[in-house]
Amino acid sequence: MRVLLKIELDCTPDAAWTAIRSPAVLEKVSFPLTAFTSLEADGFPEIWQEGDHHVLVRAFGVADVGTQNIGISFPTPRNGARIMRDSGPPLSGPLALLTRWQHQLAVSPLPDGRTLYRDQLKFSAGAATLLVWPMLWAFWQWRGFRIRRLAPSW
Repeated sequence: MRVLLKIELDCTPDAAWTAIRSPAVLEKVSFPLTAFTSLEADGFPEIWQEGDHHVLVRAFGVADVGTQNIGISFPTPRNGARIMRDSGPPLSGPLALLTRWQHQLAVSPLPDGRTLYRDQLKFSAGAATLLVWPMLWAFWQWRGFRIRRLAPSW
């Protein structure tokens, strides 16, 4: 199943690229629906680096929904788009119901200097996929709303 955002942001592509690679921005665009706590000894990096980053995910900041490996990679840019991919699977708790997780974010320039932002999640939860989709769709719409609101400050 797939959830997709494609929005124009009121910021430069460089600013958007810096923002999407920031764990702090992940927390801001997810708040208050989810909160992330780094399970790494040194906590979150300032900017996501390639590799695995283990996190605890809480719904509304209080109810543990499981742990996840945020598996970051940076595929080769295509057609002027810079891409960040998270292929890390959920590891425990209700999140582990998700058996496939492929999250890709891309930024590219628009002719007017603003940014085209694309955010796609491909996932599977086996027989429960159709039950999980509305929750992830709603979460992605929230993310889009928050990203549009925050982008001018980037």
